[in-house]
Amino acid sequence: MPRKKETITLSIPPGTKEQLEAIARQLNITWGKEPSISGLIVAIAQQSVEVGKPFTLDSNQVNALQQAIKALNDAGHIGEAQTVLALLLERGNLEAPLRQLLMKQLSQPIQEWRNTIEELTKAKQPFYLLYSNSQGQELDYKVRHAEVRFFEKRFYLMIWCEETADVENDIPELPELWHNRCLSFERIKSVVPTSGDWRGELDYVKVQLHFRGWLAKAYQPKEDDIEDDMINNVRQVVRRVANPFWLIREVSRYWEDCVIVSPESLRDRLKQKLLTLCDLYNIETKRL
Repeated sequence: MPRKKETITLSIPPGTKEQLEAIARQLNITWGKEPSISGLIVAIAQQSVEVGKPFTLDSNQVNALQQAIKALNDAGHIGEAQTVLALLLERGNLEAPLRQLLMKQLSQPIQEWRNTIEELTKAKQPFYLLYSNSQGQELDYKVRHAEVRFFEKRFYLMIWCEETADVENDIPELPELWHNRCLSFERIKSVVPTSGDWRGELDYVKVQLHFRGWLAKAYQPKEDDIEDDMINNVRQVVRRVANPFWLIREVSRYWEDCVIVSPESLRDRLKQKLLTLCDLYNIETKRL
């Protein structure tokens, strides 16, 4: 038995019928091949379509959502970041360069790589990893150990790989760490399992640090600290360090309140950075 339909009479200004038909056509609401105003009214009543001025985001809202996406990615909430990114692309009314950049981010399978790497790590399965660094160079590594580490509000992938040529010139004084790399998940291009032995851990050097002044008591122990003693108001810590970059970043925040005591190779590395900084600011130094 056909459903009973109600009939209404509308009084509309001239040209409104054509406008309604155009909206129905745009929303693909038709009766046969023709746009259906009746179907459009029903869809509006059922709130199954959106009409009127489209909901868009202004520049401040776009900037805020970009920061939210970065924060979610850094915290490891990849799925949530992708959801916000899709909303931004749909409603942001973006300029072409920014839209294209965000579309590339949306297509990057960050969570897929992370899941794959975590599965391979649990199985102690070596793998090849293709990586694009910050300079646009594509590098491939044979990974025989991997672990996720948290540095400065975001997660990174730390690996032990067989290759050393790409870092030998960067840290010539630290051959003990040539096999370690710290990678960003969003720069991973491919992960492929391979054969070989799995290593138990990354490579490390033992570093002695002295924390002075207010920092002697304020210092918060780190996971890789293996000794921690207070001697003559100086907190003396020995730490296993897998990446010199993050150690120097930490020390640089505290200036004279944190000193690298050993090894000499890391002291010299920090000295060279300080000398370069003095040159940039035209500060005369006594060089040995």
